[in-house]
Amino acid sequence: MLQQVDRVEGLQRVNDFVVKFANVNGSGSASANSLFAKAVLRMGVASTPRNIFPSNIQGLPTWYQVRVSEAGHLGARGGGTDLMVAMNPQTWDEDVRSIVPGGYLFYDNTKPMPASKFREDIVVLGVPLTEMSNAAYSDPRQRQLFKNIVGLGALATLLDMDVPAIEELLSEQFKGRDKLISANVQALHMGVDWVKANMEYPIGLRMRRANTVGDRSSSKATPRRHSAPCMAAPRCAPGIRSRRRRLWPRRSSATPAACVSIKQAAATNSPIVQAEDEMASIGMVIGAAWNGAVRSPRPPDQAFR
Repeated sequence: MLQQVDRVEGLQRVNDFVVKFANVNGSGSASANSLFAKAVLRMGVASTPRNIFPSNIQGLPTWYQVRVSEAGHLGARGGGTDLMVAMNPQTWDEDVRSIVPGGYLFYDNTKPMPASKFREDIVVLGVPLTEMSNAAYSDPRQRQLFKNIVGLGALATLLDMDVPAIEELLSEQFKGRDKLISANVQALHMGVDWVKANMEYPIGLRMRRANTVGDRSSSKATPRRHSAPCMAAPRCAPGIRSRRRRLWPRRSSATPAACVSIKQAAATNSPIVQAEDEMASIGMVIGAAWNGAVRSPRPPDQAFR
């Protein structure tokens, strides 16, 4: 079983590389991918996540790209991918081609693949994610979901990331659900322990704690559709919420606590990056347009001008 093949000397970079996750839509990968981007931010390094999904139909390809930049570069970087996390057989050939020479390919090596599927100018990192999750879990859905977390643990170890930071994020994400927190932390360490026992780590791409990000709150780094309408407009939140209830009565609305203004973010050097989806994006645009609005003695439905 192919685990680690160093055909060439891999790239050597610290806090400056691009990671791309190639997944199948509906596989539960979005949560693990988001945890990766947030963990980078918690280490004090700017990260710019980007969702790339041609379709929201379950089973079709989806990609999630994260630019890690201690220098604070938040825009898309030209060129290929430094580290490809290839989890979708449908797009394997395309994903492997996109890796820069000397880059890294991380994949699930539970099932053997012919040598022709790899390149000679990249470093191959194989971890038996499916084998581990199948051995630990009996429920098919649990196997799929926890496999993503096992992979996150393995990837974090290879990149020398702060695993306790990921544990902290899991505790926040599943606050009040201790059994779920424990199960996810256990899956995370399955990946960590396997890499430590079977591979050379860390690889040439690695993380190091920095202090280039002011406020490291994950909620400000990756705004979602319900909190995004308040982005850049904390004083306007009540007016936005009333309008959201009118347009989307069945959706929960954002709260002032979830809001952050662009001025506040600039003062603390906190990056505001890509929203979760189109709904969140348009909410951010509306919020930005209303930034600095002043209350007026008008009826509640016309509270802002």
